[in-house]
Amino acid sequence: MQTPKLLPWYARKAGVTIERATALWQQAVREATATTGWVGNSEYWGEAMSAFQRLLEAERASFCAPRVTPIVRCQNRLWRLPLTAMEDMVSAFHANWQRHASTPRKAA
Repeated sequence: MQTPKLLPWYARKAGVTIERATALWQQAVREATATTGWVGNSEYWGEAMSAFQRLLEAERASFCAPRVTPIVRCQNRLWRLPLTAMEDMVSAFHANWQRHASTPRKAA
């Protein structure tokens, strides 16, 4: 049985091995055959692909891996906060200096 050419891409995207994705594809094909009763027409392949994507999503949801990306982004923003504040302060001091340096002084 032939697998889709994009099967490795789907497997990487879902975080499963290619072997597991192949097994899920075979299960999706069996489900599509039982659902449509036909083999090889466009309705069959559409049903097989939607069943495959549904099975991949269920497999991905079964993993207990936490999502780390939002935590890392938050930590990055917190780490940059003092630098951003210092940059704002320097910019304000520079604008104030330029404003006072360009005004003519009165002689006493």
